[in-house]
Amino acid sequence: MAAQHYTGGCQCGAVRYEVTADIDKTISCNCSRCGKLGSILAFAPAEQFTLLQGEDQLTEYRFNRNVISHLFCKICGIESFARAEMPDGTKMAAINVRCLDGIEIETLSPMQYNGRAA
Repeated sequence: MAAQHYTGGCQCGAVRYEVTADIDKTISCNCSRCGKLGSILAFAPAEQFTLLQGEDQLTEYRFNRNVISHLFCKICGIESFARAEMPDGTKMAAINVRCLDGIEIETLSPMQYNGRAA
């Protein structure tokens, strides 16, 4: 499946976005953060991600090498996306696919990523 257009956001609706992403290419990471959150991630170039509302409701958390800006809603606490750079410096958005509207998670087959070892 090619990249498609999706909408998503946090649980309370304060943070909303749209993104064009290929959700057939997802990962399930076991790092100390993703493993506890149960995130399933898809990635999109920054220009394919638009934050529609809620910039003022986002709180940032960084850990480990401090290269990923984990952004979560300060009202409901949900991290629906993060901002980072690819190894080549390209800006990208990491989308928590669980926060996309209308997605049936059980139909996905995320690749397992060993974030603990990274």
